[in-house]
Amino acid sequence: MEQMQKWRTAAVATGPADRAAAEDGIRLAYRSAGLAEPERIVWADSPLAGVRAVRALGDAGRSVRDEVRTRPWAQERRRLHDELGPAGWTALWGRTGAALWDTTRDLADRIREAVAERIAEEERPAGQAPAPAGEAAGDAATGVRLLLLDAVLGQHDAAWLAAFDGRGDRLAGLARVAGHAGWWWPYEKAAVVCERPAELHRDELGRLGSGVGPALAFSDGFALHAWRGMPVPADFPDRLASLTAERIRTEENAELRRVMLEFYGYDRYLDESGAQPVHRDEAGVLWRIALEGDEDVAMVEVVNSTAEPDGTFRTYWLRVPPRTRTAKEGVAWTFGLDEADYEPLVQT
Repeated sequence: MEQMQKWRTAAVATGPADRAAAEDGIRLAYRSAGLAEPERIVWADSPLAGVRAVRALGDAGRSVRDEVRTRPWAQERRRLHDELGPAGWTALWGRTGAALWDTTRDLADRIREAVAERIAEEERPAGQAPAPAGEAAGDAATGVRLLLLDAVLGQHDAAWLAAFDGRGDRLAGLARVAGHAGWWWPYEKAAVVCERPAELHRDELGRLGSGVGPALAFSDGFALHAWRGMPVPADFPDRLASLTAERIRTEENAELRRVMLEFYGYDRYLDESGAQPVHRDEAGVLWRIALEGDEDVAMVEVVNSTAEPDGTFRTYWLRVPPRTRTAKEGVAWTFGLDEADYEPLVQT
């Protein structure tokens, strides 16, 4: 569907915004809400810079997000729901917004958290201990979180806009901004609007991640680091480049250790750590990696019974639940079966 492709592209678009088009969209959104156009539009290089710009606006009046975004969306959703009926609305959402929801919501949530943590850290009083990882405590963080709730998400509103596209023009201004820029804040006398990311990297499953640098980066240096969807420290790519089995074993953060294992390769780690098999049967070999402070990692080593063109037999490694007792039980689990029900006629 052409409309869906347009919004998929908008959701993950990188590079400079089309400022003229975005500003036209902002003015249209104000007019559609029955408001006077903003007296000025301020550009920021990232959501972090956007929050700083909002805090420096001075007398910009109250937030008009409710009039510009919340009410029109609620009214359009109600209209479509009444027009299509519950089943029709569900079907429409299923073939439009649902396909983009996880990607856009995950990015928006991570950006909010990172902005709040960054400002809380910058404004932390001297001598005060840093907040635990993933937590941004204090008045500064609370104020920033409230500002972030005033933001219209621009390209990261693609899921909702995909559902409404072509079904009325009340949201045309919002859609125009989303197609050409990032987050923005509407106030009575001014609007602050952000550039899109300079870089965005995702893995084959669409999860945020990069093993060589930031997974999401803006032109001013604000960035998120992740690997296979999991947040990691900024120096994590450097750690990956010099990984050893011993370094993985001694990593105290259980989540980071899992990421390291995925990057390093379970089979390689098993070989270099001197792990021993715990069970063998006709299905393969069950291996278990005991990790301090974390659940065991269980793997089944399976050899393809069909030879490769060069006459060799390929080995596969299957991740299975930690409590797996036999290789056959593990292989059966990958097919959604109990061990007693797993009786392959042909093994491939």
